Amino acid sequence: MKKKHFLVFVLCAIASSASALDAGAKPLPATGTVQVAFTPEEDATGLIVKALRDANKTVRVLAYSFTSNEISFALIEAKRRGLDVQVIADAEQIRRLEYNKVGLMHQAGVRVWLDEQHQSAHNKVMVIDGDSASPTIVTGSMNFTYSGQFKNAENVLILRGNKPLADAYSANWQRHHNHATPYRP
Repeated sequence: MKKKHFLVFVLCAIASSASALDAGAKPLPATGTVQVAFTPEEDATGLIVKALRDANKTVRVLAYSFTSNEISFALIEAKRRGLDVQVIADAEQIRRLEYNKVGLMHQAGVRVWLDEQHQSAHNKVMVIDGDSASPTIVTGSMNFTYSGQFKNAENVLILRGNKPLADAYSANWQRHHNHATPYRP
């Protein structure tokens, strides 16, 4: 009897995997380099700030929570260097968090939108120089917050040089931008 249940489980898992591929979750080539940091022991925020300092043209951000001084200042500095910096943030979190940095970035000229279409716009993503031959993707579980770096057990991945992956993340950013509303202080 146990073997029968196991077989049913395996068949369901295979069907589920095939279904995910059919639903548009297509495999992308594994190219480029990967850096990883685990908080609070490692400096994930520092990796993100360095990636922003290395940016040349564009930065697109999808953020759930945003209270990190270091990351917000790096985005503002990128804007001051002439980069096109745009942020889409979760509307509920921006209203709820007393120390969010969205207003500060907006005042500094960073274009900010709010995503109110989803119960949670829970992304933690940056697409840096997405149209270049060597784009950078920042992602992982870490919110762009003080707690994400110093209090929580989180991770950050910096993926460089994978154009198909950057294209997929850029398209996702654009889908959210299409329904987001401009930030109003």
